Amino acid sequence: MSETRIIPIFPLDLVLFPNQDLPLRIFEPRYKQMIDDCMLGEKEFGICLGHDSATLSNWQAPYDIGTLAKISDCKDVDSTSGHLFVNVRGRRKFRIIRLIPPSLKKTDDYDPFTIDGVKMVDQLHENDGIDKKMYIQAEIEMISEIDESISLEDWENLVDLWKNKIKKSAGNSELTSYQLDHVLEQYYLKTETPTMEYVHSLCALASETPLDLQPILECTNLEQLLERSTKLLESDINYE
Repeated sequence: MSETRIIPIFPLDLVLFPNQDLPLRIFEPRYKQMIDDCMLGEKEFGICLGHDSATLSNWQAPYDIGTLAKISDCKDVDSTSGHLFVNVRGRRKFRIIRLIPPSLKKTDDYDPFTIDGVKMVDQLHENDGIDKKMYIQAEIEMISEIDESISLEDWENLVDLWKNKIKKSAGNSELTSYQLDHVLEQYYLKTETPTMEYVHSLCALASETPLDLQPILECTNLEQLLERSTKLLESDINYE
């Protein structure tokens, strides 16, 4: 069995891929505590897509597969709000083995958006013990990276699928390949040396919700990645 470690977990309504940059605005007391703890340590925490229905101590529970995030920059948004602006970069993928509940359960009157609400959380935390963690933690094991290379032919096939999807969703078959190439250039996706990051970005461009991307993140080999990416790029956009 591979070596495990315990890290903070940040469930979000998004999927973070390895080598992807992500800006975050932190305002909830539990995540400000998490960032403070991270800055004193290895500056790393786990980002997972949050479940729509599953909970842990009444908080949104994370999916089992996530990405380790490394803090590259952290600063106060302003001098009064206490909010933090944090830049992170996705590192390696991990699998959650065991969740560790936060010290405080989510209450019906939880309100992190007002001064009084934050004061109430701070008081509950002080009563419970300020050394206790208000955020979810987990014992995790790292997942091996896909070490296969994607061929230019496979990449171009995925790009063609994306172009067809855009034409179909726009109801405009007159869109030219040149126009769509320009869109790819704007997202830095025009390349003759594709990598996994390009596939992840193309899938993100074609996705409707983060749920579309969780199966992409969970891929363990190139064949699976190409199969799931193809399925996503071939799917119709739902306008309901």
